[in-house]
Amino acid sequence: MAQSGLTKLVHSVLRDVGKQCCTIGKYQQRALSYVVPLATTTSICHNHAAKALLWNAGNNKYLYSTDATKKPASPEILSKLFPQTATNVDEETERERKRKEEEDAKENEKAWKRMKLGFAVFGGSGVALAIWAVYEFGKPEVDVDGHIIEDEFSKSPIVQQYLQRMWKSMNYYQKMIQEPSRAKLLPDPLKPPYIQPPYTLVLEMKDVLVHPDWTYQTGWRFKKRPGVDVFLQECAKHFEIVVFTAEQGMTVFPILDALDPNGYIMYRLVRDATHFIDGHHVKNLDNLNRDLKKVIVIDWDPNATQMHPDNTFNIARWKGNDDDSQLFDLINFLKAIATTDVDDVREVLHYYRQFEDPIMKFRENQAKLLEQMQEREREEKTKSKPIVKNWSRNFLGR
Repeated sequence: MAQSGLTKLVHSVLRDVGKQCCTIGKYQQRALSYVVPLATTTSICHNHAAKALLWNAGNNKYLYSTDATKKPASPEILSKLFPQTATNVDEETERERKRKEEEDAKENEKAWKRMKLGFAVFGGSGVALAIWAVYEFGKPEVDVDGHIIEDEFSKSPIVQQYLQRMWKSMNYYQKMIQEPSRAKLLPDPLKPPYIQPPYTLVLEMKDVLVHPDWTYQTGWRFKKRPGVDVFLQECAKHFEIVVFTAEQGMTVFPILDALDPNGYIMYRLVRDATHFIDGHHVKNLDNLNRDLKKVIVIDWDPNATQMHPDNTFNIARWKGNDDDSQLFDLINFLKAIATTDVDDVREVLHYYRQFEDPIMKFRENQAKLLEQMQEREREEKTKSKPIVKNWSRNFLGR
């Protein structure tokens, strides 16, 4: 009876193993059932009970075994076969869990130590840098003989002297970055017998005259805008041309040397001549040393001319396209101002500033003006025609 009961238990366990090993598909599940004597029970358990399951699907044969899946027998099945192993399995699981917790705790402790070390190094470096800055920027100046030169802080306590001198140095460098390097950016206007052009034309270089272009093959290059040579030549007849840009001088000067071999550009102003306001390099025309009634700025960036918007003629930013013709239209616009002897260019520029595309509006105004001139010519011709007819009749005796 005992052997029969144990045999039934083994049958039940093997059916569970067969169900776990079978694939659920369109084919009917078939599990192998084994009836084994009690003496072979241990051997079956060590071989995971079911070694192989073979089934036929079409012309192909597939072999599925617990060895292929590499999955150990379920602890629940072993517990059914050998109830005494259930406690051992729980203890092993608990030991594994504790081991992982200990490893995680050690790893977290190492990470925290590394973080504290990083903070210590960072803080120490900051303190050392602060001490060096106070000493370097706060020390008094010395003459050629090495004697200390007294200043307004010499009578203060030594620590206060160094701190005040450092603060003064920091304000100086901040001012050097944010304000122009000089108060008068251009020399005084030319006096007779030299010829001083009546108007000053201030041009942005980047994306107005040239466009920076970068490729893997060539690196950085600057492309000339279509019509730039004609533009400089024609504008030089009526304007004092000044290039005023926020680019560095070491970049600007070689480009302008190649762009303007004839010297139409009279002055070149770069980044050190700008104000730095809210992250933008701003062109302050008050430092230009010219009458603002006669100054025209050509730019595409409103932030660069925010201090003098009425002197600015904003055009579209050139992006390197070859079909651009804005400079030719700009020549006509500037010629119209120069030839009509406008007293204050800000009135004209203020009118065009209200339009999104001032060049297009200027074209429309040109077309209207041309129509008006043609209409006047036709009216004058019609008025003078009867007089000619009467004179010819009298002359011919008709």
